[in-house]
Amino acid sequence: MAQTPGRRMTREEAGRLGGEATARLHGKGYYRKIGRKGGEATAETHNTDFYQEIGRKGGEATADSRDRSYYQEIGRKGGKARADSRSADKN
Repeated sequence: MAQTPGRRMTREEAGRLGGEATARLHGKGYYRKIGRKGGEATAETHNTDFYQEIGRKGGEATADSRDRSYYQEIGRKGGKARADSRSADKN
């Protein structure tokens, strides 16, 4: 996005542009690597209760933003994936 003369760039714009430049420079592997490091650091400093709490909050946020048909659809997909997996294990 070209900046309009006399107008300052917002933090959001600067962050997006910086993120895009980093992505071009380093690629997806970079993000995987730093994500893995962040996950390992979090696991070292938090216990099971922490993960249960963020899972609960995420579930509540999803429930607030989705309707019954969403859960029906993901239930169907999960059931199909499980059946496919069991079928593949038998072969």
